Amino acid sequence: MPAGQIVKAISGFYYVRSETGEVFQCRARGVFKFEKKKLTPLVGDFVEYDVTGLDEGVVTSVQPRYSELTRPPIANVDQAIVVCSLREPHFQQMPVDRFLVHAEREGLDIVIVMTKRDLIEDESEIERVREIYHAAGYPVVATSIHTGEGLDEVRERLAGKVSVFAGQSGVGKSSLLNQLLPGRRLETGSVSKKLGRGRHTTRQVELLPLDSGGQVADTPGFSQLAFQGMEPTDLGACFPEMRERAEACRFRGCLHLNEPGCEVKEALLNGEIHPDRYQHYETFMNEIKEALLRRY
Repeated sequence: MPAGQIVKAISGFYYVRSETGEVFQCRARGVFKFEKKKLTPLVGDFVEYDVTGLDEGVVTSVQPRYSELTRPPIANVDQAIVVCSLREPHFQQMPVDRFLVHAEREGLDIVIVMTKRDLIEDESEIERVREIYHAAGYPVVATSIHTGEGLDEVRERLAGKVSVFAGQSGVGKSSLLNQLLPGRRLETGSVSKKLGRGRHTTRQVELLPLDSGGQVADTPGFSQLAFQGMEPTDLGACFPEMRERAEACRFRGCLHLNEPGCEVKEALLNGEIHPDRYQHYETFMNEIKEALLRRY
């Protein structure tokens, strides 16, 4: 039975790239299960399919996933490229941190890419962002599609990996991908001056091949990512700078809020954890607790 990978999904159709590079438009047959859970096929899934006609087929099975994101909906990703802009709109940390939590939860490698470097003259703005994420160990790359700055470094980090590109609308995600994917032009959108955010230009998730042998996923912009299914004790592990200190806390299962002997709070007081990161940790913790109250 032929096998391949779903590279795009639209309105119940799954576009499967075969091992020989052909693309088949497929429907899904039956209910797929893995570990007793029902599965809906996602972009990135490795599948088996039956050929039913010219360039057409039916997906018959879905292979186990090693990672899965729900928003954007995609499976089997190695790396998250979190795109944010320095200008138009200005850098916004909260949505970046929100996506980082979800990427950490899935065990993805993470790179933060800043766009529109050519619109600022003060290098200290870039260093401020790098400082925020220094303790977490995230690489931060400043780029410009007009000057080419940082693009080679991004290409190096994409080589041989399946990477998901995600970021708020208007931060220049599609424009950046257009530079990384020669010969392919993705639709780009302007930024609303009134609202300070962009119009959505990406309507579906699609895996795009790179010359380096890797793949990137163009995904819809995001503005909200809920922490569905997370417990309060899960959150600290999604902040690397807290995770590495949690074992030294006095109490097992420490939430790093008001507990005595908390190594994370000590690191915060000593300036080893950025206060904005900790503030967002508290915000996310409150959201998780409120969601649990509504559940019960």
